[in-house]
Amino acid sequence: MKHSRPGATGTRPPRVVVVSPPFLSHAQPLSVLAGALARAGCEVHLATAPSFAPLAEAAGVRFVSLTVTRNANTGVARSTRQGVREAERLEEFLASTRSGAVAALLTQARHRGEDLLGDPSAVLAGLRELHARLSPDWYVVDQLSYPVTLALHCLGLPYATFCPGHPTYVPHAPEALFGVPHRWPRAVRPGEEDMAELRRAAAAAEEAFTARFAEVARAHAPAAPAPGRAFALASPHGVVFAYPPFPWLPERPRGTPFFYGGHCSPPAEPSPGGVWDEVVRRLLTVRRRLVLVALGTFLSARDDVLAVLVRGVRSHVPDAAVVVAAGDRAGALSPLAGPDVHIADVVPQRWLLAKADAMVHHGGNNSFTECVVSGTPALVLPFSSDQFCIAHDAERAGLALCLDPSRLTPRAAGEALRELLAEVPPGLPGWTLEVRRRGPDWMARRLVRTMASVAPGRV
Repeated sequence: MKHSRPGATGTRPPRVVVVSPPFLSHAQPLSVLAGALARAGCEVHLATAPSFAPLAEAAGVRFVSLTVTRNANTGVARSTRQGVREAERLEEFLASTRSGAVAALLTQARHRGEDLLGDPSAVLAGLRELHARLSPDWYVVDQLSYPVTLALHCLGLPYATFCPGHPTYVPHAPEALFGVPHRWPRAVRPGEEDMAELRRAAAAAEEAFTARFAEVARAHAPAAPAPGRAFALASPHGVVFAYPPFPWLPERPRGTPFFYGGHCSPPAEPSPGGVWDEVVRRLLTVRRRLVLVALGTFLSARDDVLAVLVRGVRSHVPDAAVVVAAGDRAGALSPLAGPDVHIADVVPQRWLLAKADAMVHHGGNNSFTECVVSGTPALVLPFSSDQFCIAHDAERAGLALCLDPSRLTPRAAGEALRELLAEVPPGLPGWTLEVRRRGPDWMARRLVRTMASVAPGRV
């Protein structure tokens, strides 16, 4: 069969493979982008773990099984079946979040090689086999799927990069270190000694990561250009951020197109069914307001923080009911349930945001942008990763309030939520309009136009 150039008129539409790691918080937005690429005229395959095949079906794209890491998270991290060492690292990370921001970031730096670059040679072999079978014109790869990016680089295959978190996940300057927040919210400000220790750990992790990249590239593609700095390796053709275009974000070097897509939520959110309709109806019968509490698929394990939040609402926001996403800690928190508090392992978050008057979240990119696009005020409790940068931006843009989860009290949480419910944050209406003008279809159209100029097999 004769193949067309990416995005060009030919015997078939451009064939695109969207590659996602086996984490729900990544596979979900990537499946939405895959659906948008299909609407933009591409033939799309979503390549990820078998447990996420329903996401491909919901997006109207084809599914192909691909393993890119030994880690996994299908919705509740602790309940996901995974290897012994992967489970140990998860428990180490969760324990570290109880000691504050720098402790959590140091643990992540120590785990980085195992978490993000487990078996690059096997991933390369899997990508080579997939490419021989499907002959896609180009790929979309999650920025945090480093072995996939390295494999595509070694194989000389054209790809675009999707950044699932804060834009600084793609380092913008030589001094920017992956794992060291570019900015901090007012409530979380580590001391100089802690920051120096974090920078040393991040630099050591990057040095080891980069050396491993070079080793794999020499073994599998000695004639290809050296991959260079590992965490900065991204598509030279197009990078999309599911993030608002805040004017204070770091400037990017000229050359590669960078697209700020605002959010990656689907055009419409299906109803989760009558059970959840009844939950919301019941809660709003006894209280006038509704607060959604969800700390993400990993941090739902912090039931101590969830309990503080419930107590804070009950004691300081008496007109509000609460829905809590508690993961595998739902049973432990069940004594807090009542007419005004509903506790579940997982919740239909995007659907509930249309009903909620405020949300408490951890500063994950999905929760942050979903709040912005839905116009929902938020209280942000950052624990790790890029959450501190996102909390800073949410605070600076006037979209949310931020508190330190390691020092949270019922009174502080309740007073912050009472403030959010009394008056809409000043920046929220304007930024909601801005991100609604963008989104997955906006990103897909720009990717198709950008990749149309890239000949198959050339990087």
